[in-house]
Amino acid sequence: MEEQFILRVPPSVSERIDRLLSEEASTSDEIPLDLCFSEDGRSGTFMIGNEEFPASLLDLPAVVESFKTYDDSALVKTADIGQMIMVREPGDPTPNTVEYRHGLTPPMKDARKRRFRREPDLNPELVQRVERDLLNILSGRTIENQQEETVANENANKNVSSSSPATPVEKPEEAAETRTNNNNNTPAEAEQERSESEDSDDSM
Repeated sequence: MEEQFILRVPPSVSERIDRLLSEEASTSDEIPLDLCFSEDGRSGTFMIGNEEFPASLLDLPAVVESFKTYDDSALVKTADIGQMIMVREPGDPTPNTVEYRHGLTPPMKDARKRRFRREPDLNPELVQRVERDLLNILSGRTIENQQEETVANENANKNVSSSSPATPVEKPEEAAETRTNNNNNTPAEAEQERSESEDSDDSM
């Protein structure tokens, strides 16, 4: 497989390139043809002769296959092309994004909007957390969310146990039953309880 790219130039530049390719090699060597990029690798300058044109490296919306033929009958695939170098006139505006909206042919005009489905609205933090959990599962560890839930449940149980009273609280029903039992005593038992209480007061 070869490494290839598409060079799209203005009509005036394309005519000059066609003349250079059609003339003899000795004539074409006299006119320099060069392309250089800046540090970001996306913006650069296309030079033909003494003229300079701004250029941008853009990503195509779809992969384009290129083929070669040696007998005008059988085609041999040579590369998958996913980027394009667009040469602009000096006064043309710079593209806002590195993704080219259109394809190479008229049916692929505005392909990213018409033929691509809308990207889902995902929270980046959620994606990172799911990725970490997946890596933990593959490595044999537990999921971070499960660990956090376990620790939270343990802390909640500790707080509940520490806040609960040591002695049981008497329920209202039990208290009512106790008072009822005390009121149901016979007169003899009540007199005996009073005498016992009086004896205890004398002993003090």
